[in-house]
Amino acid sequence: MSIDTLGLREQKKRETRQAISDHATQLFLVRGFDRTTIADIAAAARVAKMTVTNYFPRKEDLALDHHEEFVAGLARVVAGRPPGESALAAVRREYLAALDRRDPVIGFTGPAFTRMIADSPTLVARLRDLHEQREQALAARLTAEAETTGGDPVVARAVAAQLAAADRLLFRDLHERMLAAFPNDDDETADALARALAETAPRVFGLLEPAIGAYAVR
Repeated sequence: MSIDTLGLREQKKRETRQAISDHATQLFLVRGFDRTTIADIAAAARVAKMTVTNYFPRKEDLALDHHEEFVAGLARVVAGRPPGESALAAVRREYLAALDRRDPVIGFTGPAFTRMIADSPTLVARLRDLHEQREQALAARLTAEAETTGGDPVVARAVAAQLAAADRLLFRDLHERMLAAFPNDDDETADALARALAETAPRVFGLLEPAIGAYAVR
């Protein structure tokens, strides 16, 4: 099999996955997550039900399509921090950059999508679980660093808990603002929300500075 053929197959898989995700999102917004079935999504995307579940083993993954990136996000940022930067500084820097690009990973999913999540107990529970996994991934990263430098792994986990708590708080604040803005869903609304969080986020992270500002400086 040629490299070109492999490339075309991978491209086709990506296109199929994206089409399924797009159709699922449209149905979720119209019908609600809990009232939409896998069969509905398969029919809309013109694929078999098995194809949907092959790409998305969990129905929740169709709605929270960035879940893998979300879970790994804080750990990835801390792992990639430059020399001289602490874990707190890295997380703060990346959060403000994510605000500038209106990143859906930090909650910029739009008022309508946010309302859809809030109306589904299944998605609310799944989102809570993803936040916990996000903290665990960060804790694993900081613990691994602490072990190589003779640091206390319990302290590393405590720092991860504080960083994840701040991150979770800002995520929830953005979602609450999104719900208050519903049904307005335009660039002006997103810009206003980003400006509000750009004022709040430094204050939230600033509260952590005295306790962990000097922790895990690379």
